[in-house]
Parts: sequence; C-alpha cells; structure tokens
Amino acid sequence: MSFDREWASVRSTSTANVDMRLNQVAPEPGGGGGGNADLSVDQDKLGAIGSAAYALHGRLVKDGNHARTSTTEAGAGLSSHGFLTGAALTTVQETWSSQLNTLLDACANISNHLDYSAASHAKEEADIAAALSASRINEYLK
Repeated sequence: MSFDREWASVRSTSTANVDMRLNQVAPEPGGGGGGNADLSVDQDKLGAIGSAAYALHGRLVKDGNHARTSTTEAGAGLSSHGFLTGAALTTVQETWSSQLNTLLDACANISNHLDYSAASHAKEEADIAAALSASRINEYLK
C-alpha cells in the first residue's frame, strides 16, 4: 500500500470517530454541564452573606474573648501554686485564642471578598452597558 492510500485510510478512520461540537459543552452524565447554564450574580444574596459574616465577626470579637481575662488569671494562679491544671488551662486559653483569631480572619476575609465581588460585578455590568450603548450609537452613525 502506498503512503497516500495509507494516509487516506488513517484519516478517514480518525474522522469517522470524531464527534465535533462547537460553542457548547458536551452534556455530563447526571445532568451537569451544558444546558441553560448562565453566570449570574445576585447582589442581594452577596450582600446578605457579607453582612452576616461582618456581624459574626463583630460578635466573635466581643463574645469570643469574654472569658479571656479570668481564664488567664486562673491559669496563672493555679500554676503559681504548683497545680498542673493551671498549665493546662493556660494551654486551653492559648489554643482558644488561636482558633478564634483564625475564625475572625476567615469572617473578615469572606465579608471583604463579597464586598469586593459585588462592587466589581456592578462595575463590570456598568462597563458592559456603556459599551453596548456606544455600539448602538455607532450603528446609527453609519
């Protein structure tokens, strides 16, 4: 068999097994992907989640440190009298403070990120609307 015939045979076999799709994603088993998917941002929902994270942050700052002073004093007092419970209580307070700070950082991050996302999306929407308006003006000028 010549190269040209072999090449033609390979090419026809390979193209017979290709299912070409343009501008779409193949539907996934179980209903995911493709279909009527659309990117949408609900400003009210973003704002509500951001506000809840901000409120939680404020409450955690106040309520999360409620027993800090008395726990620290109790741990130091027990330790000074030779009780091992004092060292354990101090370790519990340090661990609590570390975990509380991690949670506070997470709440602040969520709140700030959602505020930024909402503002960024609103700006992009305004830019798109302005671009569409300008393109329609250009249609009338031609």
